[in-house]
Amino acid sequence: MINEKPRSGYTLPVFAAASAIAALQWLKQRQAIASVMVDLINPAETVEIAIEQVSGIGETTALAITRSDPGDNLDLTRNTPIWAMVELSRGAGEMGGWGDGGMGGIPNLHKQLSPPPYLPTSLPPHPPSQESPITLKGGEGIGRIVETEGKAAIYAYARQLLQGNLARLLTPEERITVTIILPEGRQLALRTSNAAFGVVEGLSLLGTSGISQPLSASGQLDISLEELKEKIKQLNNSPAIVFCIGENGLNFALKLGISPERLVKTANWLGPMLVEAGTQGLREILLFGYHGKLIKLAGGIFHTHHHLADGRQEIFTAHCAKVGLPTPVLQRVFAQSTADAALNYLRALDAENGSNWVEQVYDSIAQAIDDRSQTYIYNQIQQQVSVGSVLFDRQRQIIVKSKIGTKLLNQMC
Repeated sequence: MINEKPRSGYTLPVFAAASAIAALQWLKQRQAIASVMVDLINPAETVEIAIEQVSGIGETTALAITRSDPGDNLDLTRNTPIWAMVELSRGAGEMGGWGDGGMGGIPNLHKQLSPPPYLPTSLPPHPPSQESPITLKGGEGIGRIVETEGKAAIYAYARQLLQGNLARLLTPEERITVTIILPEGRQLALRTSNAAFGVVEGLSLLGTSGISQPLSASGQLDISLEELKEKIKQLNNSPAIVFCIGENGLNFALKLGISPERLVKTANWLGPMLVEAGTQGLREILLFGYHGKLIKLAGGIFHTHHHLADGRQEIFTAHCAKVGLPTPVLQRVFAQSTADAALNYLRALDAENGSNWVEQVYDSIAQAIDDRSQTYIYNQIQQQVSVGSVLFDRQRQIIVKSKIGTKLLNQMC
C-alpha cells in the first residue's frame, strides 16, 4: 500500500482575496477571467486560484466568486462559495453602491443581492487610515466580533492579503470598497464553536498563513505525535501537561496564566495523543476545552471531528437522566439542537426553580470524561495516568472542573 502525502490547500482569506482581485480586474479589463494570481505573503509564494464566476453589476461595481479548497482536511468550509463585491471610484467621485444605478441592467442579480441579508453588516475591526485607497467590509456570512461592538471578523492576515494584492492593481487616484460575502457562512457557523469566543452570525477570515495544512487528515497524525514528544522533552521530566482543544482553548489557557511550556494544542486526535503522552512517561494530563467538544469523550468518542462521530445530545441527555432529571425535562434536553442550547435550557431551569441541575449534570460529565480517558489509556498501554478536565462555555466561563482537573489547574496557575 502506498501512503500518499496529504494534499494541502488554501485558507479562506486566500479565496476572498482571489475573488476581490477578479472583481477588480473585471472592472479594469471588462473580460472573462478564469483564474487570478494571489501573492500569499506568508509563505512568500504566488499561487493561481480558479475563478468560478465574475460579472459587472453596474458601471463601477463587480462581483466575483471562488470556492474554498482546504486540501485534504476534514474542513466544513470545503467547496464553500466566497463572494467579493468591489466598488471602484476615481478621484473624489462618488463610489458605486447599492442604488438602482449600481444594479441597473441585471434585475435578477438585483433581487438576489438586495435588500439584506447581502448588505454589509459591519465595518472592519481596525478601520483603514484616511490615506488608504481600500476599504474592507464584511457582508452576509462574515462573523461579527462581539467585544468590538459587532465589527467584521476579518483578521490581520486576511487584511494584509487583501490590501497587499489589491493595492498593486490600483492607480494613485483610484479608490475601492471591497465587501466579502459568505452566503453559507451563517449556517456553517452553527457547526463551529466560534460563538464561544465572541464571533457570531458567521465565519471568521482567520489565520496567519495562506496554506491550509491538512491537520485533520490521517497522514498528519504522526506530525502531531512528534510535536507532543518534543514538548514533553522540553518539560524536563515534569509529570503534567495540558491538552488544549484547538486554538481557542490554547488562547484561554494562556490567559488563565498556564505556562506555555505545559500547553499542547490538540486537534481531533485525542485518543492517540493521550496514549502517546502516557507512553512518553507523563502521569498527569489536564484536558482543557470547550464543553461542546470535550463532552464527546464522556461517551467514549476519542476522535472528536463531527464528520466521524457526534452523539453530544445523547451523551448530555444520558447524564441528565443519571442525576435524576424528570422525563419531560429529558425530552426537552434531547430536543435541543446543540450542547449550548441544552446548557442554556438547564441554566434557565435552575434560575426559575432555584435548582442546581447544571452543576450536577456537568459534574457527572466531567467525571465521565476523566474515567473514560484514563480507561482508554490503560486499555492501550497498561499504564495508569491521572486525567482531569476543565470545560468552559461560549463566554469563556468555566462551567466545571473535575476533582482531578481542579487539582491540576491549581498546580499550574
